Amino acid sequence: MGSRLSAPGPQERRFAAYIEGLAIAAGHEDRQAPLKSYCKGLLLPGERTSIEPMAARLDSENVQRMRQSLHHLVAKAPWSDDVVLEQVRNYVLPTMQKQGPVVAWIVDDTGFPKKGKHSVGVTRQYCGQVGKQENCRVAVSLSVATWSSSLPVAYRLYLPKEWVEDAEKRKRTEVPEEVEFQTKPDIALDQIRAAVAANLHRGVVLADAAYGINTGFREELTKLGLQYAVGVQSSMTVWEPGKQPLPAKSRGKMGRPPRLLQRSTDHQPVSVKQLAMSLPSTAFREVTWREGTDRKLRSRFATVRVRPAHRDYWKAEPHAAEWLLIEWPQGDAEPSKYWISTLPPDTSLKALVKMAKHRWIIERDYEELKQELGLGHFEGRNWRGFHHHATLCIAAYGFLVAERNRFSPSARAGHLRFTIPASASDFRPRGSPRTPRAA
Repeated sequence: MGSRLSAPGPQERRFAAYIEGLAIAAGHEDRQAPLKSYCKGLLLPGERTSIEPMAARLDSENVQRMRQSLHHLVAKAPWSDDVVLEQVRNYVLPTMQKQGPVVAWIVDDTGFPKKGKHSVGVTRQYCGQVGKQENCRVAVSLSVATWSSSLPVAYRLYLPKEWVEDAEKRKRTEVPEEVEFQTKPDIALDQIRAAVAANLHRGVVLADAAYGINTGFREELTKLGLQYAVGVQSSMTVWEPGKQPLPAKSRGKMGRPPRLLQRSTDHQPVSVKQLAMSLPSTAFREVTWREGTDRKLRSRFATVRVRPAHRDYWKAEPHAAEWLLIEWPQGDAEPSKYWISTLPPDTSLKALVKMAKHRWIIERDYEELKQELGLGHFEGRNWRGFHHHATLCIAAYGFLVAERNRFSPSARAGHLRFTIPASASDFRPRGSPRTPRAA
């Protein structure tokens, strides 16, 4: 009886095979045991998943030796984050797709408040976690999503310009020489290009207004052959339905023929807010897009076909027509959100709303990565350590996502539920559904 109960079950065997693949992806044999320990440490119960408490949970009799091993793995060892994340997605995405196809690629960024100023990338900037300007660092991510789950497949620190231009800070935090200043949309585009090059199953690109308002970002997505449904600010200018810029001036007697589009005093684009406010109330319909935790999520929406107007006076052809999606909750004085989308012209209102609102799914990812797997708990200050820790957090989370997708939707619903293993060696990953016991 005792030997039967102590034998590893199917889930334990899957986890062992999973982290073995990650360890091999990390390269040198000396990294393999520490990487396996680190992933286990992230999944074990405990208030913090920084190196010191993880070492104590993993090996209470040799804490210092374990601490040094884990620290070297994340802060010093030169393994590739991209290679390990590729191994993660090769394992996890097929299990996600058994429950349904990939429908979206979701761009987002997340902030980590920090009290000090010496950790790589820390400066005073907008932090979504606290909803205001704060001393923090910010990372940009790309996630692949089905309708029921999502997985981050790329993750990179945003390095503010003052950091990029400060040689002393770069040296102290070991920022690689090839790292130059990039805006968040530029970082996201690099991640998207890499996903395209890797032939990942494509989805509609979703992003908030910080990315959607960037015309260059949207144009590059179209060049890559990707559709999008991205948030925009109320000040974005568009041509009303049926309107577009005036054609170029007539050719004169001398010189090249004019090519640039024109505007006149009485022929100007309008902001999306102006357009929304001018619509009749009958243009808005109530749409339910998903089940919330305690109620159905619904609001009022309208759609209009428009042409973006940003600097089209420098173009020879007008921007293509796109969907403008407007949310105006019942009882509010004005619309609350706007999206622009290149989904096909015959897309229904409900389908547009469902896709635009699907960005919510990564909020669950970040909540669990931060609260349960310690994404923000790394206490080191250097570039490599920040990214290595995040990669291993995503790897640990990826196993939980894969396990959830092996079971019915009811088994996958809700937040992580942790089980306490007898020891680190007798290990059941927290947050994964229990396999039914035989009678």
